[in-house]
Amino acid sequence: MLTKNKSFYETYETLKELINLIDHTVKVEKECFLFQEGMSAKEIYIVRSGKILVSKVAADGKELTMRICGKDEIVGELTLFTDDARYILNAKAMEHCEVGVIKKDVLEEEFLHNNQLAFEFMKWMSDHFRRTQTKFRDLILIGKKGALYTTLIRMTNSYGVPSSNGILIDMHLTNQTLANFCGTTRESVNRMLSELKKNKIISIARGRITIHDLEYLKAEVNCEGCPIKYCTIE
Repeated sequence: MLTKNKSFYETYETLKELINLIDHTVKVEKECFLFQEGMSAKEIYIVRSGKILVSKVAADGKELTMRICGKDEIVGELTLFTDDARYILNAKAMEHCEVGVIKKDVLEEEFLHNNQLAFEFMKWMSDHFRRTQTKFRDLILIGKKGALYTTLIRMTNSYGVPSSNGILIDMHLTNQTLANFCGTTRESVNRMLSELKKNKIISIARGRITIHDLEYLKAEVNCEGCPIKYCTIE
């Protein structure tokens, strides 16, 4: 049985107060950047609608996707309390998005006077770093196949919808998108997905993946059964 991850504000209720700090909202068209690595950072963002993909591009041009941020998620948080801050990651719209803009200096000032909000933000950052650490652990310790399998597991926790024959990942995914999560090539992902389809572990229809045997994927990566909030794609 699939247990859905709690929504952002169900987990971090006090962070609702961030909405009151939004200076204005901006629209970001599909495939356009909200910000890019190296740009001066004077704002952080709250996703109001749509999905923002956060990634890092290596010197050789290879892209590694870090997370997908949906409604109410925070983007650009790594620039806080840093002088002459610059974004160290890229943020690009996967679909038409609207984001709330919070001035970095306004948020920093608010933290100095609102201890509860500052504490809740630190709690969110701690959980965020733990999710990131587990992704890097999987990529380094269990290889490309393990990285793909754990990405699929995280996708089910974030976007999984129970269906008659498994769990549908309710998001259009290209093989290149999956490859960027795994730090590998599209061709490698093609081969691994074909193997999973051949063994009836998954099926793919119109760009959406259905997981038929989630326990197989978990067994292959020696899943530790950590709490779902640490095993998501966000």
